[in-house]
Order: sequence, then structure tokens, then C-alpha cells
Amino acid sequence: MQELLTVRGLTRRYDRFTLDHIDFSLPCGSIMGLMGDNGAGKTTTLKLILNLIRRDEGEVLVFGKDNITCEREIKEEIGVVFDECHFSDLLRPADLGRIFSQVYQNWDSASYKALLDRFALPGRAEIKTLSRGMKMKLSLACALAHHPRFLILDEATGGLDPVARSELLDLLLEFIQDESRSVLVSSHIISDLERICDTIGYLHEGRMVFCQEKDALLERLGVLHCGEGDLALLEPEFLLRVRRHQFGCDALVECRESIRNRHPDWALDRATLEEIMLFYAKGEER
Repeated sequence: MQELLTVRGLTRRYDRFTLDHIDFSLPCGSIMGLMGDNGAGKTTTLKLILNLIRRDEGEVLVFGKDNITCEREIKEEIGVVFDECHFSDLLRPADLGRIFSQVYQNWDSASYKALLDRFALPGRAEIKTLSRGMKMKLSLACALAHHPRFLILDEATGGLDPVARSELLDLLLEFIQDESRSVLVSSHIISDLERICDTIGYLHEGRMVFCQEKDALLERLGVLHCGEGDLALLEPEFLLRVRRHQFGCDALVECRESIRNRHPDWALDRATLEEIMLFYAKGEER
């Protein structure tokens, strides 16, 4: 499958934080989710891909082209939605249509108007009068109206009500039906990532802990609820992380079905993405 995005050894150093040689790729026709706790490096990664900040090491290829030397060409085909609407409060959606028609070669005024209608956005209302959900929809309409091949969203669903979030997620799934397009989305709302993503990348303290196909990850990993005695009986190669509490232990384990076959009486559940994140953020190493 053709890669729309390739990231190799991407590094950015700050005084108290380093995004440390991360690697991942995003095939065409798929959605990748970036998850991680605050300060893990998600937004830094997205800014480096967009060349909004300088990288110290590594390589970013978008559509097979270097994101620095071919920046202008690449950005013609990228749509971006940040966690906040950055348009002037005094502008109106209709004003944005006129502005962006001068920015993007492929700006489609008819498509933009259709998106405003779909989202029930008033073209003549000042942006300052719009709710947060409506501002996010406006940002998405602007991101989509020049027919991008690649969408990048940074916490775009945060603060939205469930109906607005569902509408946005459905639109992302529609977007990739054309298999030449892809989406990279970061979010603290793990259930959103679990619903729509094909691949999940987990960043922790500036390192990519894993980047794997979501369904295979969730099929393979499990959470074992046990006491210290049973934990001692677990084969070491299956144990990833442990969280201890007053009632015993919870363990994140590999090869869930193999463990179930060997120990059918143990309390073993499928792991959710949120549980996996908590184990890596708060659990003890094996």
C-alpha cells in the first residue's frame, strides 16, 4: 500500500523536553490516531510535519516529498484543523471563502458553500457569535473546501458535544472513502480514536512506544486481574506492565488467547486503548 506520510527519526529538542527519533508511516486510505498524555509530543509532531517548527534531526515525507523543500506544493493538498479556531472573531464564514479562494489554487467555492449548508453555518454571522462546535465545523469546512488529500486534526473534537463529535467523526470516515486520502488525528478522547482509526500511535515522554494496526493491537493485548500469586505464575514473556492496588494486581499482557488457553480460570479481559495508555503512563515495567 502506498505511503502518504513517512516519518523517520524525527527529533526536536527543547530545554526540558525532547521528541526523540520517532518513526511511523501512514498509508493512503487510512486514519491514524496519535494518543498520549499532556506533554507527550503529539502537537510537536504535528507541527514538525507541517514545518511550523524546525526539526533537529530526521525526515518527513508527505506524498513522497520532503516537507521542507516541497513545502508550498505539499500544503496545497493538506487541510488542518487545530484545537482552537484561529480566524479573526470579526470575520464571517463568507469572508473566509473569499480569502481562501486567493490562497488555494484548488479552492472550490461551491463545495465550501455546500459544507456551510451541511453544518448549518450562517455565512453572514461574525465568528465571535458562533459556539465552539460551530467554530470547529467552520474550521473543518475551510480545511476540506480545497479538496485536500491529507487531513491533520489536533484535538479538534475536544469540548464538542457528543452529537457534534459524531458528525465530525462520520465526516472523517467519509473523507477516506477515496482511498488516495488519509487522516492523522490527535485526541485525548480515546473512544473517538477507537471508533475511527485504522492505526494507533502512542507517544509517551517524547518517544513512540508503539505504532500498530488498531484491531490487531486490541485483539492481542489483554488485562489480567489477579493477585500476586497468579502474577508470579504468568510466563514472563507475556507480561508488559503491572498496576498494583489494594485488592491485588492488574497486568497488561501480550497474547491474550494463549494465556486464556493456558489458564482458563483466570480473569482476563480485552484491553481498551484507554487501559493500554494508562498502563504505559502509570504502570510498572515488567
